[in-house]
This record gives sequence, C-alpha cells and structure tokens, in this order.
Amino acid sequence: MHILLVEDEIALANEICQSLRQAQYAVSHLGHGKQAIIAAQNGDVDIIILDLGLPDIDGLDVIKKIRSLQLAIPILVLTARGQLSDKINGLDAGADDYLPKPFALEELLARLRVLQRRLGTVMSSTIEISQVSLNIDSMLVTVNDTMIQLRRKEFMVLRALMERANRIVSKAQLESMLYEWGHEVSSNAIEVHVHNLRKKLPEHFITNIRGVGYCIPKSESAT
Repeated sequence: MHILLVEDEIALANEICQSLRQAQYAVSHLGHGKQAIIAAQNGDVDIIILDLGLPDIDGLDVIKKIRSLQLAIPILVLTARGQLSDKINGLDAGADDYLPKPFALEELLARLRVLQRRLGTVMSSTIEISQVSLNIDSMLVTVNDTMIQLRRKEFMVLRALMERANRIVSKAQLESMLYEWGHEVSSNAIEVHVHNLRKKLPEHFITNIRGVGYCIPKSESAT
C-alpha cells in the first residue's frame, strides 16, 4: 500500500511519514499541488493524503484536477480548514474523507484503514498466493505452513510483489517502494533480493519479465 503525502510543512510531514512507515505503509512526500497531480497521473499511488493550504495551488484545485482526469484514487484531506463549510467544500470537490488539524495520528491511521477497506486491500493482514502466506503485521512468511527466514528488505520486496499479484512491477518501482519504506537502495539491490527470494520460495513463484520487471502470478499453473 503506497501513500502519497502532500504537505508543505516539513516537520509535520516528517512526523506523518515516520508514523506511516512504522505502520508498514510505503510513503512518499511532496510539498506542491502540481507535483501531486503529476504523481497521481503516473500511477502506483493507492491513497493520497492532501493538505489544502499548498504554496503553489489550492488543494481543492488539486482534487478537482485529479477527478477531472477520471482518477479514482482515494483522497484524504488533512488541513487546518476546520469549518463545516470547508469540509463540505472538500467533500463536494471529490475528497473521500476530511480530517481537520490538529489531529491524532491514531485517528489518521484509522481513517486510512477505512479507505483501504473500501479498496478491498485489507480484508486481512495476511496475503496468500499458492503455497505462500505473508503476514503484514507480524512480518512472517510461510511456505506450505513452514516459516522461512527473510531479511527485512527481502520481505518488503516480496510484499510489494504479492500485493500487486498478476501485475508487472518494474525494478524502478521496487526501488522506489523500498525508499518510500525508509530503506536505502543500492544499484543492484533488487536483483540480489529477488535472487535470494527465489531460493527460498517455490519454483516459478516470482516470474522475471525480461527487460520489464517482475510478477507473481496468482495462477499456480503460471511459470
């Protein structure tokens, strides 16, 4: 689950990013509305947390532009505009939820879980594909009910691929996700992590699409 935080107050943004990563979200941060629109168009953003008081364009205009592009990405507004009329304007513009500042991080996380349920991505903290089971909360992985030992970055790569089963994920996307989870990434890190994962997982569980990226097919017959 990749969260895009659009917030120009750096100290607050850093605090939110840290809390989201501790909650096992991948998170990237931008400080301008025009950047957020481009990021939404580029894809691979699951939920946007959006401040309205941005330095370049108003957050309401960001929401309207994203919706005019027919992008259905859930948008949670996080703003100092706390009047009822402000909330109505935000929701009418196309926001899915509205949380005034100041706020409790626990409530922000709870509202994100609601949006995830609407997306159908967190009915369970466990992802199961073929013989492999991955638990997001405990960071445990089992193959045929036998636990396997993974390094943290290996777990993150496997999680990213399993969350996007049947979709091709490029090396650049995986590098970005590791960075957004708070990890430094070396030039050949993804190849190394995938190579190590393949030695621990069933044969053909991770498919290499040469020159494009990696994919975990949901069908057991896929190779």
